[in-house]
Amino acid sequence: MFWQPFMTMRTRRQATRAPRSLRIADPREEAETADGGGEAEADSRAPSALLMLLESRAPWEWAASIAALPWLAQAPRGDAHPVLVLPGLAAGDATTVALRQYIAALGYAAYPWDLGLNFGPRAGVIEQCRALVRELHARHGERVSLIGWSLGGVFARELAKEMPRATRCVITLGAPFAGHPRATNAWRLYRMVSGHDPVSDQSFATLREPPPAPTTSLYSRSDGIVSWRCSVNPQRPQAENIEIVASHLGLGMHPLALYAIADRLAQPIDGWQPFAIEGARRWFFKGNGAGT
Repeated sequence: MFWQPFMTMRTRRQATRAPRSLRIADPREEAETADGGGEAEADSRAPSALLMLLESRAPWEWAASIAALPWLAQAPRGDAHPVLVLPGLAAGDATTVALRQYIAALGYAAYPWDLGLNFGPRAGVIEQCRALVRELHARHGERVSLIGWSLGGVFARELAKEMPRATRCVITLGAPFAGHPRATNAWRLYRMVSGHDPVSDQSFATLREPPPAPTTSLYSRSDGIVSWRCSVNPQRPQAENIEIVASHLGLGMHPLALYAIADRLAQPIDGWQPFAIEGARRWFFKGNGAGT
């Protein structure tokens, strides 16, 4: 099964089957969130070709972060607790250098996953991720914050579910943990490099439930790789969604994403509050489905 390496022995209802064809996503549509104990119906619409083309703006988002460094430097200082950063599909630690450098500059102990390229839950990878979280927890004597970009965000959420006593918070960037596995433009690449077929799998619906730790999903309606519907937490306590305008490939180095990450990491360990979207922040951020 697609995410069987992550799963516990719990029984959940099966997800709906994939339709024969994909529909083009309309980025203006409202987000689908769960109400009560139910789940929104799976949506198989992948980002449009136009949004795919807009992924070329990623270098400009990196340049914008450099220009915004004086502003980003004013973020709250860290408390030296460990932060593990997990890369996206077919990506490695080189793609998270800017993010880790910024986190370290704020005073956190930032760590790469150090497992090469992320080709999915291959044999031994999940075990090594668990061992790394345990090691950082023991070394620092503090719970670990997990940050995951795209597929790395799915890893982060599932690790937090398995290791709640070692996890401080979870922050994901364009992570496909909800919706249908075909609602991305990378599912074929995932199938090729991981050896798993997400379309035939019946366990992906369990990924939607947030972990018990405070959980923040950063997403963009103009994401050209992962449909934004796949990155929206249901309304649960200590689970929130923060929307910015960004590309998928640039999320991990976008100045607004970096600012939000700094704000979330600075939350007291026992005094978490949702990201406040007020004042000037309303010009740049939108919230969706935050729980307290």
